[in-house]
Amino acid sequence: MAIEKVFPYSYFVVKGKYLYFTIYIEKVETMEMSVKERLAWWHEARYGMFIHWGLYSSLAGEWNGKKTSSIAEWIMRDLEIPIAEYEKIAKDFNPVRYDAEAWAQLAEDAGMKYLVITAKHHDGFCMFNSPSNPYNIVEKTPYGEDPMKALAEACNKRGIKMCFYYSQALDWHAEGGAGHWEEEDKANPGYPRPMEDFQSYLDDVVKPNLKELLTNYGEIGLIWFDVPMAISQKQSQSLKEYVHEFQPSCLVSGRVGHGVGDYGSLGDNEHPGGQVAGAWETPATLNDTWGFNKDDENWKSLEFVLELLVNCASKGVNYLLNVGPTDEGVIPEQSCIILKQVGAWLKTNGEAIYGTHASPFPVDEDWGRATQKENHLYLHVKKGVTEINLPGLNNKILTSQVLGEPSADLDIQVEGDITAIKVKMDCDDLYSVIHLELDGVPSVEQHVIQSGKNKIVLPIQMADLEGNIEVIPRGNTSNWVSTDNKAKWEFKAQHPGDYRVLVKTFGRRRVSGSFGNHEVEVRVAGGRSEGTVGVKDMDMSENAPGPQKPESDIGIIHISQPGTHKLEMSATKLDETASYGLSLVSVNLCPVK
Repeated sequence: MAIEKVFPYSYFVVKGKYLYFTIYIEKVETMEMSVKERLAWWHEARYGMFIHWGLYSSLAGEWNGKKTSSIAEWIMRDLEIPIAEYEKIAKDFNPVRYDAEAWAQLAEDAGMKYLVITAKHHDGFCMFNSPSNPYNIVEKTPYGEDPMKALAEACNKRGIKMCFYYSQALDWHAEGGAGHWEEEDKANPGYPRPMEDFQSYLDDVVKPNLKELLTNYGEIGLIWFDVPMAISQKQSQSLKEYVHEFQPSCLVSGRVGHGVGDYGSLGDNEHPGGQVAGAWETPATLNDTWGFNKDDENWKSLEFVLELLVNCASKGVNYLLNVGPTDEGVIPEQSCIILKQVGAWLKTNGEAIYGTHASPFPVDEDWGRATQKENHLYLHVKKGVTEINLPGLNNKILTSQVLGEPSADLDIQVEGDITAIKVKMDCDDLYSVIHLELDGVPSVEQHVIQSGKNKIVLPIQMADLEGNIEVIPRGNTSNWVSTDNKAKWEFKAQHPGDYRVLVKTFGRRRVSGSFGNHEVEVRVAGGRSEGTVGVKDMDMSENAPGPQKPESDIGIIHISQPGTHKLEMSATKLDETASYGLSLVSVNLCPVK
């Protein structure tokens, strides 16, 4: 088994501190054929529904007058609610408005092809009938029924893959579970003491639960494990094999730990930054939290959600979008509105998402994104765009149309390296899809070619790297911690002139100090520019996104003639307090008008 080098992929909160952890990801191209077969439906699906629902939904972000500073489903840990007090919540948990048919119908209306629901989250409460674990919804609540049974049946009727989220390591209730602060090692927050109790927890709690989930609800598409802290590679492998004992076709998510999963998971709400090798998924929220929080009204717009869906598909990445129902079993109205709007768009444009592969173009263009399927190329064009350039496309275009817009007029011209398309249509969609039938599988030059007089984008995925720098799936460098490291690109400029140098980096607002500010130098075409890049250019306002990719202006360079040029970037001084070093996304050269 080939293993990618380690990288940080997510974080969580323990007593107000952000703890980062790492995993290894197995390269998909080295996976056994059986894994590829398991992934077939998942690649076809592309888009799924995540549901976070549990006892925490009753608290809705507040306990005894205190509001959580964390995400709603982490309230037990964040506010250190004693186990005995948290257990009492179950006495009043009665989702009398829960309607499994309505939930499954919403997923279908939204165009989602699989559904992942929290069977057991970190609070340890089972949202299903568990004979092995009396701490469950049937035995401890006045509701007294198994909501998972009805949901599995409703999903099966509609051809939606039923899947379960299961917290295999963090369990704040069961003895031996990681993160159990009443038993944890105080010198190593989040880890149980003694560690041998953790193996007992896996044997006595986790495996019996998994057997129940995999034998009582029909065919299960995948088990979505999460937060593999305290778990060893041997234990992760054992869980994967245990799942496959009962359902060989059931996928195991990458967050089972140590790269033994069937596919990888980007960090929460992270856009894939460029094409990624293998099978990947982005889990994302519709507001800021995952479980229901009555005070969280920071809803993402339809534009934001569609942009992430299209961007994920263009990178060959699945999109798992979350809703957080109330304790009564009601999915918030705003969630329903947004999902149905996306579903309406997919009814017209779904063929450009489902079963497609990543864009054949090495660089994202400002006009939008692209996906492909056999000899079909789909251009996801942003609203208002009337001219599209396709740099380096070698194919002949046989037919062209705008999906759902038969009266649209497309004028296609080829000049040198550029295929140019002019569009005339009456459409208010945030993204319109141009479908091009080609004379073969899309063939595109895999080097950066300037598109007309547009900016030149040099993504880190296309750089030659010197030193121990890594590029991680969200599209930035990791381990750039030395001034000896360099990134080098070769590109073809179409127009001479002055260009402003914008350096794009990655950072997280809540832990901005871990990413820091760095002094860099760029050399190209005999010219040089330098400046400071990093979190100084992030949006630090309260409602700003967590993960961000700020651009830093470091001056102007001059390109005197068209043709092929080389650009080199180095760091002249690194922020020593930034634990992640320089997280470089791209260098962009913008024409100065």
